[in-house]
Amino acid sequence: MDFSWEKEQIEFRQRVVEFAEQELNENLAEREQNGLFSRELWEKCARFGIQGLANPKEFGGRNRDIDILTSILAMEGFGYGCRDNGLAFALNAQMWTVQLPIVQFGSAEQKQQFLPKLANGEWIAAHALTEAETGSDAFGLRMTAERRDGGYVLNGKKCLVSLAPIADVTLVFANANPELGKWGVTAFLIESGTAGFSQHDSQDKMGLRTVPIGELSFDNCFVPIENRLGKEGAGFSISNHSLEYERCSILASQLGTMERQLEKSIEFAQKRRQFGQAIGKFQSVANRIAEMRLRLETSRLLLYKVAWLKQAGKPAMLEAALLKLHLSESFLLSSLDTIRTHGGIGYLTKTEVERDLRDSVGGLLYAGTSDIQRNIISKLLGL
Repeated sequence: MDFSWEKEQIEFRQRVVEFAEQELNENLAEREQNGLFSRELWEKCARFGIQGLANPKEFGGRNRDIDILTSILAMEGFGYGCRDNGLAFALNAQMWTVQLPIVQFGSAEQKQQFLPKLANGEWIAAHALTEAETGSDAFGLRMTAERRDGGYVLNGKKCLVSLAPIADVTLVFANANPELGKWGVTAFLIESGTAGFSQHDSQDKMGLRTVPIGELSFDNCFVPIENRLGKEGAGFSISNHSLEYERCSILASQLGTMERQLEKSIEFAQKRRQFGQAIGKFQSVANRIAEMRLRLETSRLLLYKVAWLKQAGKPAMLEAALLKLHLSESFLLSSLDTIRTHGGIGYLTKTEVERDLRDSVGGLLYAGTSDIQRNIISKLLGL
């Protein structure tokens, strides 16, 4: 593994940082407090080329082929420059759980129909897998897809779906053959306004408030066979394949945020004085910041390794699980340490320090909980 970066990659990361700092943080406190999603900012990101990172150039992407290494470096810069963790999460969710599966498993017609609109910001996409009774047991789906002439009839509900209330197209997983269990799970691309398909209002949540999350329901919803993604029963493989990329790229933005937290904490610890000296001179504060730096560096190494493996076309199930577990837990701990370093004012909303802590909790849950990652790791180790 060579973790050095080409000059063009470093320069692109810096352009992403500058774009995010200058264009994406305005009125964030108000938007976050009121749970407001900004379509304008989404379209700004598209014009800059963020969503295009997950598309080949043929379909509106930045490069001839998807460059996962450049993409994770760019999204790391995005997390550093953009203080809106919800926006970073939403972008990554669309790019790696909807766009990428279409790129890798979609028909020529599906790629042409959906990918350019997702890259240019005209459309927003959601990924719908979770159900009320199937959280960690992701593929014990109750939602069914009954085969009919020319397509399938879908019945069931999805919950905890990011971007669900505003999505123009949703990648939905349903079981077309329940007797086969997870091997009957099939993926479908369903457009907003399809008869029998309902998108419900956004739900309030602890963090990541600028990305809407909600429920979807399907009542005798007919989906033509042309909207099936991949073969019948391929849903399990499609979802697992995209998860490695999702864990890699979503977490890249968290890594950028952790770097910003570290810099802010060092700056504050150098300036804030108590008992006649800077608080950074106190061992308790200094040790806390040292731990933040350690988490940042170990997380970065895991992230780059997973990206390198995927770029090389190698499996990374174990490494992706290790990354998801370590980086998400590290982000939570570093967010808490940032508040501890800032003291009482870090607890105040106006300082914009406590928001990262609330946002970080989501990382322990989405894309597989920390407990599930531990189960995956131990199983792959032969236990």
